[in-house]
Amino acid sequence: MRQKDTPSAIFRSAAAELGRILIYEAVRDWLPTVDLQVQTPLGIADATVVDPMQPIKVVPILRAGLVLLEQAAMLLPVMQTYHVGYVRNDETLEATCYLNKLPPNLATADRILVADCMLATGGTLMQVLDDLVSRGAAPEMIRVVSVVCAPPALKLLGEKYPGLTIYTAMIDAELDARGYIIPGLGDAGDRAFGTDL
Repeated sequence: MRQKDTPSAIFRSAAAELGRILIYEAVRDWLPTVDLQVQTPLGIADATVVDPMQPIKVVPILRAGLVLLEQAAMLLPVMQTYHVGYVRNDETLEATCYLNKLPPNLATADRILVADCMLATGGTLMQVLDDLVSRGAAPEMIRVVSVVCAPPALKLLGEKYPGLTIYTAMIDAELDARGYIIPGLGDAGDRAFGTDL
């Protein structure tokens, strides 16, 4: 994914595979389960399955967050997806919401998985978390998957939400003056969808 000449299709495929791995790590001891018995061809067996009555609420931050979720159905058999979209002002580095499909109310017991490919300044994710919490979500029930993070984002998020759990493949050292992660991946959304210049 880091290689600048990686074709869009390969970048996207790698991001989807990495998303599957990160989601697995994020949910392997977190999914609600129920114990039951099933009839096999030769008898009755005890089984533990993901509880279909408690879907995981998945929140991809557009656009690149979508790519991380392409293989999520393999790991999350029961989920509800709520899209949010933000665009960042290149001068101020502030993010503005252009799409918000979050439900009006959330319960403190809801398990919420947020997908954002890159956490640079942390501003976008902070807005999403604040919005989720204002709708009733409990911060300790939110998990984040991200390909690469930078220290400013982790510091900002850790100060406001100390119980937040983030699963990432890499923590890079710094941001440049434009707020891009160095060495990072470039613009993950553009690279994933073939719109980079």
